[in-house]
Amino acid sequence: MTDAQETAADTPLRTTGGTPPDDGGTSAAPAPTPLLEPREGIPPVITDEAALAEVIAAFAAGSGPVAVDAERASGYRYGQRAYLVQLRRDGAGTALIDPVACPDLSGLGEALSGVEWVLHAATQDLPCLREIGMVPSGLFDTELAGRLAGFPRVGLGAMVESVLGFVLEKGHSAVDWSTRPLPEPWLRYAALDVELLVDLRNSLEKELDRQGKLEWAQQEFHAIATAPPAEPRKDPWRRTSGMHKVRRRRQLAVVRELWQARDRIAQKRDVSPGKVLSDAAIVEAAIALPANVHALAALNGFGHRMGRRQLEQWQAAVDRAKALPEAGLPQPGQAVNGPPPPRAWADKDPVAAARLSAARTGVSALAERLNMPQENVITPDTVRRVCWEPPKVVDADSVEAALAGYGARPWQVSLVTPVLVDALSVKSA
Repeated sequence: MTDAQETAADTPLRTTGGTPPDDGGTSAAPAPTPLLEPREGIPPVITDEAALAEVIAAFAAGSGPVAVDAERASGYRYGQRAYLVQLRRDGAGTALIDPVACPDLSGLGEALSGVEWVLHAATQDLPCLREIGMVPSGLFDTELAGRLAGFPRVGLGAMVESVLGFVLEKGHSAVDWSTRPLPEPWLRYAALDVELLVDLRNSLEKELDRQGKLEWAQQEFHAIATAPPAEPRKDPWRRTSGMHKVRRRRQLAVVRELWQARDRIAQKRDVSPGKVLSDAAIVEAAIALPANVHALAALNGFGHRMGRRQLEQWQAAVDRAKALPEAGLPQPGQAVNGPPPPRAWADKDPVAAARLSAARTGVSALAERLNMPQENVITPDTVRRVCWEPPKVVDADSVEAALAGYGARPWQVSLVTPVLVDALSVKSA
């Protein structure tokens, strides 16, 4: 699990009120206990086919759900590949597998077919696991379960502490997991990440059942497990940090050329693109449109530490953008598949703006009653789409169909339909 992932998950949720799950009226829990060592010690890292075959056999013979986690090297290496895979299952213990030495884990994935996988923030790890042949047939996401149950913080450390009473060390989450050999403290941390995942899953299942939300969670988990791989993002260069400062099409072309040149270099070197050239430097060059290498070197991000050859390759990218004909320049904004930004609704369609305002108020009140984040009750994008282009006939059946068409799960459709039927009946602000 990455540092950014843990930090985001530990940020208090945007709940609209309510209280976190109670303890059934019991007295205050004792002080949490530090969890310092895996139960069976730190297992050896699996780096060859013979050892992997033994692990596959052991986990196939195990019982119950399997805890799964993966460590990436975000910020250090190109892409989001896994550099360590951790698993734990009753009867098999804990395994640490090096997917660099053993890049095909499809045999392990097949051995675990039909077994429930327990992951924390599953959507973060599933893409890199899929790359090495591991795809779950069913899963339980402890982070999402915590959100649905109304916990104020849902990072793994916070959840393990509040639910199970143990403190996990989180000091190695942001390290370079592509390092070989991996230091023992890192391996201890990695093994502990799956040590209590199944215990956490079992406690959260009971809490969700107590709140009447277990079926909702199961629908969410099924949706994650069966979701197709994400399509490659169109025009990823448009996500360069600071793009809001870039106004002219020629400047946009510079961002595109520099971003693409940086990406090629980063991929070739297998390093994070930010280590090749920062987003801030790309934006700085786009705004300045430097005439030559000397002018480029004077900009922030292209200082004295950068060699002449590097400066020349970046200036070449700038020059390519400057030489493009008008027809080859990118448009100021991406083609938007869906409604415009909400801030523009009042001018473009005041009635739609009124519908959206009413819908947001209604969803907020519903989320407060359910004690969960609004975005888990229904995605904001779905609400915007339905409010911008409502069904021709506003009734429960048509709204249910619209919500389902945008991917809402049955439990969401059932709860949100009455709210949106009322909101879509609003005629003016």
